[in-house]
Amino acid sequence: MLPRVTPRRALPDELAAIELDPYRRARVHMIASLLLDYPDEAWFARLPRLQAELRDLPAPIVEPLEDFMDAAAAAGVTEWQRRYVMTFDLKRKCSLYLSYYATGDTRKRGTALVTFLEAYRAAGWEFDARELPDFLPVVLEFSALSDSPIAAALIASHRDGIEVLRAALEAMDSPWAAAVRAVTLSLPPIDDETRERFVRLVTEGPPAETVGLSFLGSLPPFQSLSQRGVAS
Repeated sequence: MLPRVTPRRALPDELAAIELDPYRRARVHMIASLLLDYPDEAWFARLPRLQAELRDLPAPIVEPLEDFMDAAAAAGVTEWQRRYVMTFDLKRKCSLYLSYYATGDTRKRGTALVTFLEAYRAAGWEFDARELPDFLPVVLEFSALSDSPIAAALIASHRDGIEVLRAALEAMDSPWAAAVRAVTLSLPPIDDETRERFVRLVTEGPPAETVGLSFLGSLPPFQSLSQRGVAS
């Protein structure tokens, strides 16, 4: 017989934000974006360049990322790819698709994805990639390359999903936790409402149904450039 109650999952330590100037924050987000992508041959070829880009970043960010890259190089392409698939493709709470944490595999997922596309277009960008628009490496790349406040709003509205991902990776002692932790350190402290959503998601997981659930958080609907009368 299955137990009727289960222990509440312990939450990871809340990280104190590290103050970064916009240039260094963008660099952290780009490095994390590339490290969280699928580790193909090109991924491994970039490692020396990424290690060089860690210069003058704070030690709490640099040291775990250096350990991560050293571990990847030691493991090799085939083994690191196997670990990547086992981590991100087979575990619900380790999804790299941010809207999944708020919508799960429900009908509202499609609307959430459209919101990401609207955000990119409102900032003057067009999404052109094989991945879905809520793929965390894509969102981090957008944050790194765009100077629009929309990029920060997009991450902030899905901060709870990022925190759930970090919690899951840290609980598994996954090397990829270093990359997500670096992102967390670069962001402002979370508010009480986000913390509450975070606790609920860690405990219950992504929803199976989303009736009445707002997955947009504080993120307003984005107006496309064409709607504002500006050529896209």
